[in-house]
Amino acid sequence: MEIVGWILIIVLFAIGMAGAIFPILPGALAIYFAFFIYGFFISFEPFGWVFWTLQTLIVAVLFLADYAVNAWGVKRYGGSRASVIGSTVGVIVGPFVIPGIGLLLGPFIGAVIGELFAGSNTGQSLRVGFGSVVGLFSSIVVKIILQLVMIVLFIIWII
Repeated sequence: MEIVGWILIIVLFAIGMAGAIFPILPGALAIYFAFFIYGFFISFEPFGWVFWTLQTLIVAVLFLADYAVNAWGVKRYGGSRASVIGSTVGVIVGPFVIPGIGLLLGPFIGAVIGELFAGSNTGQSLRVGFGSVVGLFSSIVVKIILQLVMIVLFIIWII
């Protein structure tokens, strides 16, 4: 059973890391769930309240940072609330509507449309769309770093 547990843990870690790039995957929650798999299949003994507190805080920061960093990118380039909403919708819908490049085009198009609805000119809307892509890449970097921290803490705790 221990081997099955490790296979599941590795798969969940892989899904979690892929989720840093593809927003349709559960990301941090997959990594968090892997800790429970370890506990059920191997042992909960290495994990105390400090481990669970740190990991839960990281997951909370990841959820907040995901939205905040993307919004920062849009706002940094002069975007309105409408373009933040459009960019967020684009991140979620883009990969489904435009497979392959929808992850990049979705937030860009969403932000541009949102900014046009807010009354900005085309040049400003395109600038904000670029900002949404900057925010997306910044968000991905933050998620990768924090999710790697989660995995490293797990390894440190079980050694």
